[in-house]
Amino acid sequence: MAGLILRRLGIGLVLLVAVSVLIFWGIEALPGDFATTYLGQSATPQAIANIRAQLGLDAPASTRYLAWLGGIATGDFGNSWASGMPVGGQIAERLGNSLFLAGAAAVVAVPLAVGLGLVAVMFRDRWQDRTINIVSLAAVSLPEFFVGYLLILVFAVNFGVATFPATVFAGMGFFERLSAIVLPAATLVIVVLAHMMRMTRAAILNVMAAPYVETAELKGLSRFRVILRHAAPNALAPIINVVALNLAYLVVGVVVVEVVFVYPGMGQYMVDAVTVRDLPVVQACGLVFAAFYITINMIADILAIIANPRLRHPR
Repeated sequence: MAGLILRRLGIGLVLLVAVSVLIFWGIEALPGDFATTYLGQSATPQAIANIRAQLGLDAPASTRYLAWLGGIATGDFGNSWASGMPVGGQIAERLGNSLFLAGAAAVVAVPLAVGLGLVAVMFRDRWQDRTINIVSLAAVSLPEFFVGYLLILVFAVNFGVATFPATVFAGMGFFERLSAIVLPAATLVIVVLAHMMRMTRAAILNVMAAPYVETAELKGLSRFRVILRHAAPNALAPIINVVALNLAYLVVGVVVVEVVFVYPGMGQYMVDAVTVRDLPVVQACGLVFAAFYITINMIADILAIIANPRLRHPR
């Protein structure tokens, strides 16, 4: 197990370095320039050259990448070009808000998805299973921004029972924050719940076709006991993987939801930085998102290996 974990850590580190290269050179390939955007179309060539020299943009791209990577290795993400503030401090505050939103959504979505998946398997081909499948298929078909605006229209505009986090979020207590994120958290739950539930159902049904499950049913065991004690434990590996993918989405894919609800998280921070071409912020946000995605998937791989002994031993 120690060797497997070390290999996963090494692969994760290599992937993170590769992602940093893609992020840096991808942003370098984008058209436009921060100096021109900052100074406006009427800026003189000399003023643009001065800004570029001040920000170090006149240095070769490879030199700037190595300097950026070295700073990240020491915990220094640099300063924002637009505000002059350290990017690391801004990310720490915004990341806490995003993790709070993602955590609240995960606490509701994960057990509910697994529970609904078990119910769908238990009542397979009955009205309960059909209802869950129809509702989940409809939820999967709806994009995040549509679900968000629909919830805003119903609960904030028509009934006035929901509030927005916006600028007052920083001064709220724990329970006030929970009440303020009801709508964005509900949007995330609706988006990820259906996918996790359908994959849980598919994983358990795949195991239900195994001979040992049929033997347990022939022995007279109840369907609930067969599913809970024999099928579900052996379906843990794919369930863990799909849950991990959706947890990664809750952290990485919240950009649209945060923009819709003007939520002060990483997604909103990154979109604001893209608008003004604040490259240090965009690069740092992209790398943090990639680090979370790689870490969550690496943890899922390790948990799947622990849950399935066959993965620990070569055939």
